[in-house]
Parts: sequence; C-alpha cells; structure tokens
Amino acid sequence: MPSKRETVLGAVKALVADALPGADVKRNLTKPERIPPGGLVVIRDGDPGEPAVTLSPVSYLYTHRIPVEIAAFESATLTREEVLDEMLAAIGAAIIANRRLGGLVDWIEAEAPSSEDIETTGSQAGRFADVVIVATYATADPLN
Repeated sequence: MPSKRETVLGAVKALVADALPGADVKRNLTKPERIPPGGLVVIRDGDPGEPAVTLSPVSYLYTHRIPVEIAAFESATLTREEVLDEMLAAIGAAIIANRRLGGLVDWIEAEAPSSEDIETTGSQAGRFADVVIVATYATADPLN
C-alpha cells in the first residue's frame, strides 16, 4: 500500500491531468526533451516540511509544498501567455472544485505562479510557469 505522501502526490497529478486533458502530465521528469502541442506539466515531489505533532493518538500534520512546472507554446488562436493563463485557470478551477481531494487531504490550494519565457536556439519561444500546490494532510507515521 502506498504511503499517504505518495497517495497525495498521485492524486495531485491526477487532478492536474484531468484539468488539462491535452497536456502531457509527468512526475519528476528529469530533463524535458520537448514540449508537446498540448503543453507539458511536471509535478515534483516537493517538501512536506516539518510536521506539527499531536499526541494521543499520535498524528503528524504536514503542509506539503508540491512544485508544479507548466510549459506551453502559442496556439493558432492564442498567444503563449494566453495558453499558459488558460492552463493555470483550469488547474485553479480543479483545485477549487475538489479542495479535499476526495477526502484524502484536509485542504489544498495553489500559490500565485511565477512565469518566464522559454527560449531555445532554432525553436519557437514558449512560456513556462512555476506554481506550488500546498496540500495539508495528517498521517499516523512520518514514513507513511
């Protein structure tokens, strides 16, 4: 059985993949070779941080910061900024619609993104954004 941490990360990946059906959603991709036409999203494991601990029964409450990297090119009708904005808005709407990930977490929310251009020699310029999804959840074991 996967740990709570792995289950939460898998649920965040599924949430993003459902919100962006045309994008390629990966986890911990080391070095992207290309950005597919529907965009590329990389979910990183992030840092669960130091837990708040309660006793009787023992419970570890984590505020897990999960980095999400999003990359996109312009489309036939939208600029790269507009495409990226629509992707971010879709992720935001999915988070709002499922704040508890079906009861798996106490709360999830996204922090404001930072964005920059992607420039590669001989290639069309793209745009990427870094956003952090914060998941708050409890577990009885820090390794679970």
